Amino acid sequence: MKRKSVTKLIATAMTLSMVAAGMTGCGSKDDAANANTDTNAPADTTANNAADTTKTEANTEAAEQTTTEAAGEEDGGYTVLTDENGNVYDLGGMEIIIRDWWSAEEPSEPTNAYEEAVQEWREWCQETYNFKIRELGISEWATVPEDFVNYATTGGDENYIFVLRMDGSVVSAMYSGLMYDLSTLDCLDFTDEKWQGGVDDLFSIGESKYCMYALTPEPRTGTYFNKRLLREAGIDPEELYTWQENGEWTFDKCKEVMAKVQRDTDNDGVIDVYGTTNNTGEFYKTAAFANGGCLVDKGDDLKYTLHIDDDATLAGLNFAHEVLAEYDLVKPADAEWNYYMQAFLNGDAAFCFDNAYMAGADFKDMEDDFGFICFPKGPDAEDYMNVWSNNPVVIPACYDADKAWKLAFAYNLYTAPIPGFEDYEGWKAGYYSSFRDTEAVDLTLARMVENGLVNYAEVVPGLDQGNEFLWTINKDTTPAQQAEAIKNTWQSYLDDLNAR
Repeated sequence: MKRKSVTKLIATAMTLSMVAAGMTGCGSKDDAANANTDTNAPADTTANNAADTTKTEANTEAAEQTTTEAAGEEDGGYTVLTDENGNVYDLGGMEIIIRDWWSAEEPSEPTNAYEEAVQEWREWCQETYNFKIRELGISEWATVPEDFVNYATTGGDENYIFVLRMDGSVVSAMYSGLMYDLSTLDCLDFTDEKWQGGVDDLFSIGESKYCMYALTPEPRTGTYFNKRLLREAGIDPEELYTWQENGEWTFDKCKEVMAKVQRDTDNDGVIDVYGTTNNTGEFYKTAAFANGGCLVDKGDDLKYTLHIDDDATLAGLNFAHEVLAEYDLVKPADAEWNYYMQAFLNGDAAFCFDNAYMAGADFKDMEDDFGFICFPKGPDAEDYMNVWSNNPVVIPACYDADKAWKLAFAYNLYTAPIPGFEDYEGWKAGYYSSFRDTEAVDLTLARMVENGLVNYAEVVPGLDQGNEFLWTINKDTTPAQQAEAIKNTWQSYLDDLNAR
């Protein structure tokens, strides 16, 4: 196939001043879900993976500096990277596996020009720098954390880059020294925009970074709506996209619409259509962030601070509390935790606030047509916001410095922006087939990809945001009461963490 005309783009993502063999070894971005709120299963990553790289070039100044330091000769348009002695980097024929729980033994063939360019680039990299790399599903979703801990503890001869899911044991593994400190590897520049999902910042201790994620951030919790039920209540469902684009989809607007759609349709005194059905813990958490609040934040001094009783956070939580009290379909006795999914599928409620990947998984066979807009924004928020939850990618600390550097070098190349396709939004492809209208992807998901924050509460040892806080708020306990009850305990967790 014909190679595309390219620039020295890949050199901009790397600072290569040393030879591999000489190496030693509420305001940011990402969320982790609990066991009942998020599977982070293949459905939410397949669309992003092999056909997706980040969209933007690195800055010109870095490109000029790196090209001066490390540029070799041009090879058909690609820049061959060399060390300080002018030698092409050689990974010694190592075979690298990006180990996940969903990738097939044989990758699918390219279906468009972009995928062809990705394949071409990766093949050239492997030939030029003498290595092989592929993604392969080895673990099961349920065993991923344990598999990593076991491997990082005992070691092995393989060349694994692990893809993990958000889990408490992953945090423990970081603090136990089982993850390689990526900040010591000069082939990774975490100021580059390809790392915008914030996983490197979330999984950090001081200046050290232990996880990375280089693909487009995954859109998370938004607003599913049943178009039939809205029409029956006299509301044009397509207007919701207009409200979103005009900034009118607010806490107040959401409650106003729910008051219209929640109805006793046969006048028997029993509600037949509810305003919403939800995983309440996810709803509370997202509402706090949607009003400009958060549970825990990290400052420029890298110290963690508590925010569960801030005005913005409590206002968001109170919105959720009011909605759930007035418009939520109450969990039936003895029902499973995910009862709300089937309730939305059945048309028992007009709205469901949950993750974007569910469109192609839990809701794929829904009979009624549905749409998807952002979670409404609160009065203290400047724009719509979602809490990112991207899969942490790690190098086991049992590897020596030379091996870790080579793995990072290869992964950086593998996830590099593809020259000529910097603005190509390859991540959209899988979502178009999951959603019922293009607006959900082009308007909603595109915004959620850009507007996201990480949830630092996920990486505080000892802190259990679900059991200790979010799941304990109910009709008898307000957000303020529960925040007051738990804040001293949570502050002690932060004090311990800040003292490390």
